[in-house]
Amino acid sequence: MNRTMALVIPSRTGQFDYTDEHALLASTAADLLGRRWDFAAVRRTARDDSGFDPALHRELCELGWLGLCLPTEVGGSGMPASALPCLFEPIGQRLLAGPYLASTLASQALTFAASSAQQRAILPPLAAGAELATVALYEPDGSYLLDAPTLTAKSVSNGFELTGQKTSVLDTGSAQHVLVLARLSGEPAWFWIPANQLQGRITREIVIDETRRSARIDFTGLQLAAATLLEGDARRALEHVQHVAWLLSAAEMAGGVEGVLALTLDYLRTRTQFGKPIGSYQALKHPMAEIMCSLEEGRSLLYRAASALARNDADAEIVLRMAKAQLGEGYAHATDRSIQFHGAIGFTYECHAQLFFRRAQWLEHSFGDAPHHRRKLADLLYPKS
Repeated sequence: MNRTMALVIPSRTGQFDYTDEHALLASTAADLLGRRWDFAAVRRTARDDSGFDPALHRELCELGWLGLCLPTEVGGSGMPASALPCLFEPIGQRLLAGPYLASTLASQALTFAASSAQQRAILPPLAAGAELATVALYEPDGSYLLDAPTLTAKSVSNGFELTGQKTSVLDTGSAQHVLVLARLSGEPAWFWIPANQLQGRITREIVIDETRRSARIDFTGLQLAAATLLEGDARRALEHVQHVAWLLSAAEMAGGVEGVLALTLDYLRTRTQFGKPIGSYQALKHPMAEIMCSLEEGRSLLYRAASALARNDADAEIVLRMAKAQLGEGYAHATDRSIQFHGAIGFTYECHAQLFFRRAQWLEHSFGDAPHHRRKLADLLYPKS
């Protein structure tokens, strides 16, 4: 059987929505975290039960970080999604720990999952940082596909009853609410659940990045009031939260590549061998140049993806997946080279390169790894007729 195959290429007329306001936001975030967050803070937070610095968190909330891209009607700043990488690149560069990724994903999902009335009730404290939330998407089967969740909800006399589990739920310890993706009558549905209803159901997971708090939640038998069901566009919310997750993780990875690149360059300039800095040898120069080129390629995709998402372009999914795949592999390679170039100490816990390596591995395998996104890109770029 003959098939015709069409190649779909991201629009060449697409623009980068990057303004002076974006640049100011990015430089302010980089300056603040550069002064307030260092490797000692990363290591201290990895050992701390809370998983973040409360004082720094309050300062970031006062600056409006958690409401950056929420509507002004609910207390947000009303900036487009293209502004999000301006915050999450510095977060990745400094390896900031805290509930910012989890709460941003939850609030972004709520802009579609909740009705207008529910948004007016739920979003203002999230925008102000007075409350934190997380989102439960993934399940024990390990699939990155979220269209048909196995966590089910059924109607009972006084509301709903859930059956199933969720894994890789971020920052449950600091969240006041959990936004849960479930299946109701065969269709995706979202539930807004107070965290205090989940006591005894949450189990801490051990993941490679100790600064990322991850948990498994068993919802089986949980009884929910009817009001916990969100009444917005569940499928649109599911699409949007995945797109935002790819964008934020790609932005963190771009920042992480820049951070580990600076760490490695500093070592190559100071470590001497045979009477001169080891960075003067071509065998080390060339890989560093390759990492820099890979970063610029990934960053171009990142900001094109951010612009496409903000404008709801038809090719948004394509460039978002491209950015996630490109930067995931680039970050993993950059951290691997950093460890190798540090020599024997690079393989020890004391070497800061391994902090970047851990974050790179976590980000690469969260929200879809590179092989997953490339398989999906094959279908998007070469649709079968």
